[in-house]
Amino acid sequence: MTALMTLKNVTYQVEDNLILKDINLTVPAGAHYTMTGPSGSGKSTLLRLMAAMISKTRGDLIFDGQPIESYDPIMYRREVSYCFQQPTLFGATVADNLAFPYQIRKQTMDTAHVTAALDYVGLSAKQLTQKIEDLSGGERQRVALIRNILFLPKILLLDEVTAGLDTANKDIIHEWLRHLNQDRQVTTIMITHDTTEIEAADQLLRVVDGRLEVGA
Repeated sequence: MTALMTLKNVTYQVEDNLILKDINLTVPAGAHYTMTGPSGSGKSTLLRLMAAMISKTRGDLIFDGQPIESYDPIMYRREVSYCFQQPTLFGATVADNLAFPYQIRKQTMDTAHVTAALDYVGLSAKQLTQKIEDLSGGERQRVALIRNILFLPKILLLDEVTAGLDTANKDIIHEWLRHLNQDRQVTTIMITHDTTEIEAADQLLRVVDGRLEVGA
């Protein structure tokens, strides 16, 4: 499989606090990684580095054959999309959120495409007019995730997106991620503390004290 992202001796330090040290990882196109490790070990920091939300202190981070610094930040984040644990929705309705990816590209919202995405995660077109404050936690998370993939990224980074969800909502998101990874060839890296998700991992990454263990 072709390497889509490569990290070589990537280190992240804030003043005297060494948060990540000498991270080495090759992420093949189409991979699905599950990342775990103790709280505070550096998992979210690693994903934020990969998403170019923060800058490494030293080392090399290569995406699609080029250093990530060589990319326009907006274009890069369309290719490498980061999903937060706590979904951030804006505007008044579901439609306001799902129209946004089209608006920033100066395109008209593709209602059929949006409806199909809603349907895939157990939501309906009728919910486009639903007010944000009326959504459940699981619905909010699904809307936020859809917003990230209406234009498919090459890599989807997921920071504990199933934390706090009930089993039914977790199952919906697991199936949807499987579809994106296997059927749409989106490379996925998901942070979790969930025992069931860890046991089901195809490929496991473990971050402990700022160091990365692969397949541990």
